[in-house]
Amino acid sequence: MSNAARWSLVVLAVVVALAVAIWPRGGEDTPVSTGGSSTSAYQPPTFTPSSESLDQLRGQAGLAACPTPTAEAPAGAALTGITLDCVSDGSSVDLAAALGGKPALLNLWAYWCAPCAEELPHLQEFADRAGDSVTVLTVHSDPNQENALTRLIDYSVRLPGVQDGSSKVQIAVGAPPVLPVSVLIRPDGTVAKVLPQPFRSADEIAAATAQYLGVVV
Repeated sequence: MSNAARWSLVVLAVVVALAVAIWPRGGEDTPVSTGGSSTSAYQPPTFTPSSESLDQLRGQAGLAACPTPTAEAPAGAALTGITLDCVSDGSSVDLAAALGGKPALLNLWAYWCAPCAEELPHLQEFADRAGDSVTVLTVHSDPNQENALTRLIDYSVRLPGVQDGSSKVQIAVGAPPVLPVSVLIRPDGTVAKVLPQPFRSADEIAAATAQYLGVVV
């Protein structure tokens, strides 16, 4: 056999091997690529804790009661139409009505947020100093209310708070999707300032309320 014939056989064998390697396999076990992305949009989980576990944690946390309305909600209030559950007892809170008539500081946080863990005790200290001059209300911005209560117990924070797993407050006030965020609300329900940053001390919080709400504590 000539050298040319030998090379022809070698080339033919290589071509056959390649054809076998790339021949499409049939069967249901073989996935077919559609060219789509392997990632999917994140959907926050839905938590439905038992009432017994929530009641037990609420008892341990001993949170202050949520504010209650003393009059109708101010016209044009930023939080009009938003009703959330109070973390301390599960009651419904109409935010615009409950906060109307008094300066307020809303603090958006979540149980997994490390800067929030450092900031919350400062908020408690500020609220103790401020007394009735400013309403301080925490807004837990994650669906897992059980973990929120556990964290508040760990931090020895007993501020009143509402549960906002759908981020209604964040959307209503135009806050960026970061935590923590403090929202300063005027007595007429309008937003004085959105502060997407953690406070490092009660004095920093007092300075912010003095600057944007005109309340000195």
